[in-house]
Amino acid sequence: MFIAPKNTDLLLSEAQKEELYLKLIEQINKDFNLANEGLDFETTISPINLKIQLQEKIYKLIQFKFAEYLNLLYIIDVPENQIKSLDGSDIHELSEQVCFLILKREWQKVWFRNRL
Repeated sequence: MFIAPKNTDLLLSEAQKEELYLKLIEQINKDFNLANEGLDFETTISPINLKIQLQEKIYKLIQFKFAEYLNLLYIIDVPENQIKSLDGSDIHELSEQVCFLILKREWQKVWFRNRL
């Protein structure tokens, strides 16, 4: 049974522990490219740098390309009710929370695909 990790750091360490970290990176790259938001993380990127760069990308999308940001969330299939429940008063904090939701959904895809 899939149990989503409680935060980004736990999620990334679980992906590494289950040896699915590279597949997670590939899934992120694939979905960002489908949304025409070219993001090509190297497979050698450390979890901390992945987290930082993903948060920066989301921050910039929210700040400057909001329609593209919404399209990305749709393509990744982040649940709308989870996005609506976030407090958008601090864009930096919001980008961290959205980053976690994106990683959680991408991890869910990778995890299920490797359990079948």
